[in-house]
Amino acid sequence: MKKLLKKHAPHPDKIKNHKHLGWLNKHLHDSSLWNFNRKSVSKAFAVGLFCAFIPVPFQMLLAAPGAVIFSANLPLSIALVWITNPITMPPIFYGCYKLGSWILGTSIEQDFVMSSEYIWQVFDVIWQPFLLGCFVASTISSITGYFLIQSIYRLKVYKRVKSR
Repeated sequence: MKKLLKKHAPHPDKIKNHKHLGWLNKHLHDSSLWNFNRKSVSKAFAVGLFCAFIPVPFQMLLAAPGAVIFSANLPLSIALVWITNPITMPPIFYGCYKLGSWILGTSIEQDFVMSSEYIWQVFDVIWQPFLLGCFVASTISSITGYFLIQSIYRLKVYKRVKSR
């Protein structure tokens, strides 16, 4: 898996010193942004999964600074936000809305229609449960992803040591 990720990840020299990256450019020399080790990959899962459930366009623009701030693997952090893509976004965000409604104890719109016109008509009713559900899903997926990757790496090391 590590070899596959390294093979398809962009080379750091192609991204560094790019004139359109602004303030991020000076931080792109940090080696932890490009390493595929336990710490940087688990942090990348935390950052990427957290940003994936934030209901804004261009979530990658949130994941990149997050990866820099937390010294997470940059390409992996950015790639993980694509869990919520145009195909998966409607069911995932509807699930977030249902989760938020359940937490707040509010009723779910019975005649809910997945269209932008309907969403804007009822936005004043659904925004609180929707945003709460997105925040809870972001937090839970981020923490779960971080500890899951930590556990997988530790299990791999344990098996390697045990086989010797």
